[in-house]
Amino acid sequence: MSRLRRIPPGILLIRNLRGQDWSLKTYRYLILLVTFIAYTAYHASRKPSSIVKSVLDPHPINHDSATTAALPWPIGDIFIKSGLNDTHSSEQGWAPFNGKYGTTKLGEIDVAFLAVYSLGMFVAGHLGDTLDLRLFLTTGMIGSGIFVALFGMGYFWDVHRFWYFLGMQMAAGLFQATGWPSVVAVIGNWFGKRRRGLIMGIWNAHTSVGNISGSLLAASVLDYGWGWSFILPGAFIVIAGVMVFLFLAAYPEDVGFPYPSDSSPNARGMICDERMWEEQEGTSNDEEAPVSRISSAHRKGVGLVGACFIPGVIPFALCLFFSKLVAYTFLFWLPFYLSQAEIGGERMSVKSAGNLSTLFDVGGIVGGILAGYISDKLKARATTAASFMYAAIPSMLLYRSYGNISKTMNIILMIIAGLFVNGPYALITTAVSADLGTHSSLKGDSRALATVTAIIDGTGSIGAALGPLLTGFLSTKGWDAVFAMLMIGACIAGLLLSRLVCTELTERSTSGSPRGRNVVQVQGPLSQSLLRDGRR
Repeated sequence: MSRLRRIPPGILLIRNLRGQDWSLKTYRYLILLVTFIAYTAYHASRKPSSIVKSVLDPHPINHDSATTAALPWPIGDIFIKSGLNDTHSSEQGWAPFNGKYGTTKLGEIDVAFLAVYSLGMFVAGHLGDTLDLRLFLTTGMIGSGIFVALFGMGYFWDVHRFWYFLGMQMAAGLFQATGWPSVVAVIGNWFGKRRRGLIMGIWNAHTSVGNISGSLLAASVLDYGWGWSFILPGAFIVIAGVMVFLFLAAYPEDVGFPYPSDSSPNARGMICDERMWEEQEGTSNDEEAPVSRISSAHRKGVGLVGACFIPGVIPFALCLFFSKLVAYTFLFWLPFYLSQAEIGGERMSVKSAGNLSTLFDVGGIVGGILAGYISDKLKARATTAASFMYAAIPSMLLYRSYGNISKTMNIILMIIAGLFVNGPYALITTAVSADLGTHSSLKGDSRALATVTAIIDGTGSIGAALGPLLTGFLSTKGWDAVFAMLMIGACIAGLLLSRLVCTELTERSTSGSPRGRNVVQVQGPLSQSLLRDGRR
């Protein structure tokens, strides 16, 4: 494939208009921005189902006859009493979700989406390492937008068949599986391991920003019919997909920057250290400058089985199984829980519950950045992830026990819970996946970033499917049972990393010796332990 054909058309147009190329630093900012918006759109398109649950399956509430034209948060108040500006809560719901088993069917819809998503992840990861990432990601985003919008069209077409909504969610889940392996692979291609935890922690805020924007988009049009709550986020991800097609350069060599040579000891299979980039930046702007490059089209991928044998992949994948079980239960069920709970002696409207649930993701943004920064400083990914999972247990217990005292207390405890629940989830799916996908046991011409990311996040997504499904059943017996499940899941997630944590702590305790310092300087403690495991 020729070089010019691989340059994204939007970048090629701007390059022709400017008469010169962008600097390396500009390209890296562009990659961060495009992938950030892309996955923000992915998560925004997943959020509507949690917002409309209480509309499809309304709980009985005594309504006040008064109505108020209140503006949604963040323009107006977060809290609106149930019965005020809640035009849909007095309706009888939407068949087939408003019957005796409506809550269970909503849980089945969630698990259908996540089951297909998790299974599709394994295939999508390998395809992402063998196909053009830009076209692969674009196809997934546009397909996701179409099927999310078709779910909402069931409102306008007056569809009441369960199989229709189930089919739309399953199709959307299949296309959604293309997103995460692809964007992590792109970031891993452009950024080295130095400060990867912090950079990816900040970048991973797109998950929470997507949840927040999806909640606000869905809630803002809820009064016009719940179908619009799906169509608007669906349109958002389609527009973002077009942007990806125009401006995403999946590999540095696709726009003229060299891929690191196999001889570089710290750059096998990954973009080299930032200092090496800076030395090259002065000559990379000239399109005619001769650069040694490996064509991205000729780099070979790593199979699923081979990627599983990369040291550390399986423990982190199993940890993420339980971590995502907890995180996705909050993602899909928190607005529904808030609409049923009494906070300060009052119930809130469906719209207010959706608005309030966004604060959980505000805590998630802080948690992702904090986990990445701490793991970079300590050079201990497993220790950081396990510590956050253990801290999530008392935070969820406090939220369940004292979150109903007052609105202020609910907000504070929700943000704290979001910090500890989403922190390790963000760390494992970003920095850890990129570290393992560029592991030194791989040869420099191998592409394993998307495959490793798919194995880890695909396994995690099975847990993400199981959590909402169990919640659909357990919530009928009481929310205490749901929170007990979540705390047990967080505990198991931390325990699964115990061996890696012990290895990291041992490495740190021996780093004071001259030999230990040399080991730590070449690679982090986790990397060294994984290398030893590989040699065994």
